[in-house]
Amino acid sequence: MVTFEKEKIRFNYRVVGIVFNRDYVLLHRAEEDDFWALPGGRVELLEPSKNALKREMREELGVEARVDRLIWVAETFFRDGGTLLHELGLYYLVELPEDCSLYRKRRFWGKEHVEGEKEIRLIFEWFSLDELENLPLYPGFLRKALKDLPQTTQHIEVWEI
Repeated sequence: MVTFEKEKIRFNYRVVGIVFNRDYVLLHRAEEDDFWALPGGRVELLEPSKNALKREMREELGVEARVDRLIWVAETFFRDGGTLLHELGLYYLVELPEDCSLYRKRRFWGKEHVEGEKEIRLIFEWFSLDELENLPLYPGFLRKALKDLPQTTQHIEVWEI
């Protein structure tokens, strides 16, 4: 994974999938978390970003997703406990297979995800775009931005420290 730590600062290179189901967007969270995020994960060394996102969707959802256009390049700066994080995220529009059963489920479990020695259970849920404003969704710019995607790729800098 392209992630490294120096002193109390961690850098992550992450790919993110934006999946819509009519006026709903797919979000996920770890079972123990109290906030939501778009699905995705970390990129491996020498792995193209689109391939990484396809792999993450296959690992977490068990489906072959189609990765479409790049929407945002987001540099996000935030704190996780005592650690400062600098995350570079590539946000792609993604489509699940047309006949995918996940479109018919409001909430479902993803595959277990292993981080170090720890196994993390992922909860996935479709949220109406109108629900996002008051949802603990991070990065925070997504609460409004998902309602009106840009026509061209945008670079965004997000400070949540």
